[in-house]
Amino acid sequence: MESKRTLVVGASLKPNRYSYQAVSRLTQNNHPVYAFGLREGEVGETSISKLWPVDEEFDTITLYLNPKRQEEYYLRILGLNPRRVIFNPGTENPVFQKQLTEAGIEVEVACTLVLLSIENY
Repeated sequence: MESKRTLVVGASLKPNRYSYQAVSRLTQNNHPVYAFGLREGEVGETSISKLWPVDEEFDTITLYLNPKRQEEYYLRILGLNPRRVIFNPGTENPVFQKQLTEAGIEVEVACTLVLLSIENY
């Protein structure tokens, strides 16, 4: 399986959170991860950073922020120009999805954990 560099937006230090599990599972599946969150810390071997990545390339950005919290990141995400953005359950955002599609970025409304489990990431 091809490795896909992934930015996890909304990464959490709490093991019961889906964003934490996504960072773990992506890493286990050999996808390089940049974890962006409000608090710095570790998810296994992966560091969560409070600094937005600059001048980095990502195949995929997977969102774990509700639509209201996404607003401040619209331009930053568009600026990274990933191949696709995954809207996990609870993050669906028709306004932002339209902006991404118009910018030529693939939009996927899906669960990152499910995509990994069915080997369709």
